[in-house]
This record gives sequence, C-alpha cells and structure tokens, in this order.
Amino acid sequence: MTSLLRDRDLTRAFDHAAPAYDLLTALNPGHLAALRRSARRLRLPDGGAGLHVLDLGCGTGASTRALLEAAPHARITAVDASAGMLAQAAAKPWPHNTTFLRSTAEHLLGTATTSTDHTARRPGQHYDAVFAAYLFRNTTDPDAVLSGVHTLLRPGGRLAVHEYSLSGSTAHRMLWNAVCRTVIEPAGALTGDRTLYRHLRRSVLDFDTAPHFAARLVRAGFAPVRTLPVAGWQTGIVHTFLATRPRPAAAPHGAAPARPGPAHPEAHA
Repeated sequence: MTSLLRDRDLTRAFDHAAPAYDLLTALNPGHLAALRRSARRLRLPDGGAGLHVLDLGCGTGASTRALLEAAPHARITAVDASAGMLAQAAAKPWPHNTTFLRSTAEHLLGTATTSTDHTARRPGQHYDAVFAAYLFRNTTDPDAVLSGVHTLLRPGGRLAVHEYSLSGSTAHRMLWNAVCRTVIEPAGALTGDRTLYRHLRRSVLDFDTAPHFAARLVRAGFAPVRTLPVAGWQTGIVHTFLATRPRPAAAPHGAAPARPGPAHPEAHA
C-alpha cells in the first residue's frame, strides 16, 4: 500500500511537480470549469466589492483565477505552503487586488503545533469568505483546520470547499482507481512525479466520503451545510461543500450590532 505524503514531504513533492503541474491538470477535462463553478457557488454579492476572500491552498493559482472571475472586486489573499507552486502562480499576470502568501494552512489559521512559520495570521484578521480547493485531504488534522477556518470567518461568512470526496459508491471508487492507473500516474511518471500522483490516488481513497465530510463541517460549527456534485466524469468523485459560520444570537436591546456578513449561499449555479 502506498503511504500518504504529509507536511514537509508533501510540500517538497509539490515543489518538484510545480513546473509541470498546470500541464498535467490540463489533461483533466472539466478541471478549470469545475473550479469556476465552485467559486461561483459562494454567491458573493456585488462582485465581491468590499469583501476580503481567502484562497486557502491556492497552488499555481487556478483556484485564485476562478475566484477573481466570480468576485472581481474582492480583495483576495491566496495562500499555499509550496514555494514552487507559488512561483508558478506569481509568474502569471494578476490584478492589484490579489496577494500571494507562503504559509501552511495550519500556521495561517493558528492551529499549528510548532512556531517555525512566521507568516501566521495577525490577531484580529478575519475574512468574509474562504475558498479551499483540494486542501483538506492533504492536511494532517482536517478538524483542526476547519476549526481555524471557522474562527477566521466573520459571522455570516461563507466557506466553499472544492474537494475530491467520493460519493461512497463502489462504481465511483472503481472509476477513480481506473483513471489514476491509466492516466494520472503514468503522466506523473513522465515528469518524475509518480510518488506525488500515487499519493493523489491514495489520498482520495482514504479521505472522507462526501456525507462524512459534510458531517465533519457540521461538527466544526458550520450551518447550514450543502453538498453539491460537479459535472462531467468527476460527478460522484469531486464535490462542492458550501457552509456558513452562523451569526450569533440576537444581541440584547441597545447593544451594538455585529458587522453584516454575506447572505446565505445559494446552491444553484
């Protein structure tokens, strides 16, 4: 059985794979369209004007680009642990409202057990929405990361998770294995990154099914939580999870109201 890569080993593998990463993901029909649809499902009002959005695990910037198309007026902070992936992202043209930051999710969210990363978030920094694509199955402790995201979001703020999370169907599990063994792993071998793409296959098989990840979101304090499929061959393999940090109970008469956050996300996009 292939062991999963974690922490620094996984970051180094992404660093090595970064130059060919966009080329390999382009072999996946519907990859970019699915990202764009998940970003649109955040339903950020007014093109994101006045909102600060976090792209957590931005990679080479495909998810960041999807966010910009969905919310061109938002201020976007895009974060990734891999210097190689960020270098690929930085080589592309970006508008002034987009900033890239190197940090692990754990350190940015304040859930890390060590203090070696000095890019951890500043106290009091919050976001109106968080987009996380292909992140959670690569974290050592997804519950801790979800807890950190919950804390980082303003009340009423939205989370969209775009993730390989199998439906639980045997057919979808078999399809994923077949695609990996006939397309993904051989392509990764050509670039010298077979280990990373074997990790990709195993990480999906070992991660939560879609119902289990939705339940994990609920346990982390998000409500409501919705699970939506993506289109094409990835139906039942990749899902969008939409969640909201609930607003606090109404304040007593005379108390200062909380800053208004985005409205409830719609599921139809």
